[in-house]
Amino acid sequence: MFSITRRSLMLAALLASAAGVAGPAFAQSGEVTISHYFTGELGLKAFNEQVEKFQQATGIKIKESPVGHEDFKTDILVRAAGHSLPDVFSYWAGARVDFIVKSNSLRPFDGMWTSEKLDSVVAKPIADSATLYDGKRFLVPFNYHYAGLFYNKKVLADAGVTKLPATWDEFIALGKTLKEKGIAPIALGSKNRWPAQFWFDYLLLRTAGPDYRAKLMKGEASYDDPEVVAAMTLWKELLDQGFFVENANADDWTDAADKVARGDAAMTLMGTWITGYWNGVGLVPGQDYDFFPFPKIKDGVANAAVGPVDGLVISANAANPEGAEKFLAFMMSNADVQAKWAEAQGALSANVNVDPKTYNVVMQSAAKTVAEAEAFAFNYDLATTPPVAEVGLSMFTRFIDDPSKLDEILKAVAVDAKTAFKQ
Repeated sequence: MFSITRRSLMLAALLASAAGVAGPAFAQSGEVTISHYFTGELGLKAFNEQVEKFQQATGIKIKESPVGHEDFKTDILVRAAGHSLPDVFSYWAGARVDFIVKSNSLRPFDGMWTSEKLDSVVAKPIADSATLYDGKRFLVPFNYHYAGLFYNKKVLADAGVTKLPATWDEFIALGKTLKEKGIAPIALGSKNRWPAQFWFDYLLLRTAGPDYRAKLMKGEASYDDPEVVAAMTLWKELLDQGFFVENANADDWTDAADKVARGDAAMTLMGTWITGYWNGVGLVPGQDYDFFPFPKIKDGVANAAVGPVDGLVISANAANPEGAEKFLAFMMSNADVQAKWAEAQGALSANVNVDPKTYNVVMQSAAKTVAEAEAFAFNYDLATTPPVAEVGLSMFTRFIDDPSKLDEILKAVAVDAKTAFKQ
């Protein structure tokens, strides 16, 4: 049996212990405490630059406690259970916010949303999908990303590729062409599990569609359903044909990005933050790299774009809720802050007043792709509850290690996911 991880059980226990329990009252103070996961060298520098603009504009001091991206996922839940959350923290929109809202750990800010006229600032599709939980506003979307197939332009040109694939058959043909030229088609760095999720997301969305995927994410469908089997079988066929660089679970996403940048592989399925990483090492967008959308697989299925929304939320027991609201309003409404942050992160801004010309050519194309999509779907670990996400993320890496055990894995995960949903 593919057992539920200890981590998923811990997450459920932590939030269960926090649910419905009022925390201690705090005195008001002149500073706002914040914890966030923008800890990479470029991200931390860019975030601090935007924070400084807020401090200069308002005189309110921000006291930061950055936490590494992977550690943050558990750390913030531990702090929620212990009623020791900061005034503000960064969080991923979707099921993770919903999960923590249900623990009574967040403070809604509908009044601030209205008084600051954020309806006229935040793009409606993002506002509708990312900010509302149980009918109240809990999250300001600091930025969002889009996951696409980012590729090395020189590698594809040298292989004689003149047309990018729009359909699954064309994508398979591209992979075969690259292999015939001695080029590894796809790099994947799934050491930390989450980079693999985009393959599951798109394969399921392009075959079963957004409505079925939403049911699976809510526990209203099963991981051994024919729809899931069909999507995973397509992934297995890619692995069986040798389209992926070997030992993907030994690499992280930057290792995969480096392989594409060096020309050791042609492409990688990743979020737009890869552009910030590549730009930081001297690659030129549109010249050295570009992207194409995940190809169409089945007729009649809605075209969905996949990606995360990074947001800022306020804890229920914030010591300085007024200062926290001012911080969120400033970071969302200030178009210069949004533009500078998006550029540094390789992200897109949900602020409708940010001039699209501030984006590089690749990011402009990404924004256009999202705008033209029929649906925007949060990536897997943000679309389902954290305990279930733990089960699924482990499933992906186990599958990559041994695709031949697909049927066994899906049957076990079907059982484990049902148990995790009950948590």
